[in-house]
Amino acid sequence: MDTELFPAPSGVDAHDPILALPKVSLHDHLDGALRPQTIIELAAAVDHELPTADAPALGQWFRKTADSGDLVKYLQTFEHTVAVMQTADALTRVAREYVIDAAADGCCYAEVRWAPEQHLRAGLDLDAAVAAVERGLDEGEAIVAEAGRVLNTVQVLTALRQNDNSLAIAELAVRHRDTGVAGFDIAGPEDGFPPADHRRAFDYLHSECMPVTIHAGEAAGLDSLHSAITACHAQRIGHGVRIVEDMDVVDGQGSLGRLAAWVLDQQIPLEVCPRSNVQTGAARSISSHPVTGLKDLGYAVTINPDNRLMSATSVSREMRGLVDHAGWDLDDLEWATANALSAAFAPLDERERLLEDVVIPGFERVEL
Repeated sequence: MDTELFPAPSGVDAHDPILALPKVSLHDHLDGALRPQTIIELAAAVDHELPTADAPALGQWFRKTADSGDLVKYLQTFEHTVAVMQTADALTRVAREYVIDAAADGCCYAEVRWAPEQHLRAGLDLDAAVAAVERGLDEGEAIVAEAGRVLNTVQVLTALRQNDNSLAIAELAVRHRDTGVAGFDIAGPEDGFPPADHRRAFDYLHSECMPVTIHAGEAAGLDSLHSAITACHAQRIGHGVRIVEDMDVVDGQGSLGRLAAWVLDQQIPLEVCPRSNVQTGAARSISSHPVTGLKDLGYAVTINPDNRLMSATSVSREMRGLVDHAGWDLDDLEWATANALSAAFAPLDERERLLEDVVIPGFERVEL
């Protein structure tokens, strides 16, 4: 791949064999994936003041500010990225660059989530905003295909749990399900805003057979997870690492509570984002992150970047961290990738094709 057009992601050596592994990203926020230089250029066009106009320094500012140990403070960094994503052209550019960066990360399939209701300040309506992002994804895929790589991208539309707009966003997702939208999510401050508060939206989505993932088990605990799974029909859980609070397990031995056992037995996929979890206080370190214990117990864990900008990360960097600090090997990475592809909001034939034609051969060609 052209390393000038597709440079290695932040924090990853350009010769790291992990870069060559085919990857699946399920938990990837568009407004958390901007390039610092793009933010600077878009901010200048709308007269938005940034902490600095130097791209490397701005990237460092985002990472350091996100290292707060608190989800609410972490989310405050998005004030700058959302501010520069208020026009169709800006949304299209950000989406196009996201696809190119995901390809540089080695992704063969990526779901990018974002909250359309946050992007209406300059006159866009919800449908126009979704269409602008889809144009960017299509343009990015064309660039990637021209370079000889395989990458399929779709949108997951996010409602904000602290607002009362989830039904409108659910209806928006269903309207665009045949033009690039593959699923629905709720995000935002988790503690104090349970998923069941949005049951009307989730009941509607369930009636329309629209896939759902829900942020739960990150800043809030078992009640949040229980609500997401039982009341809101979640097919996947965003983060979910606090499921460990419902188990008493040491060195693989012990007992599981009813919820933990249900998540394991039903193989409900967990969209784990290790580096982000350390930043928000959901985990202490990569080496002690619950994802390794969950993997060893057989939970359907997947590995994701969450916010590439705020965590200076990528799927490749998350994988490298687990290999270097938590003892993961190539088989573990392939297993998590297969989990992610199995859980993807894509048609079965597409998932099977990517597994057989891209993921399995791709892992066979790499040695760590």
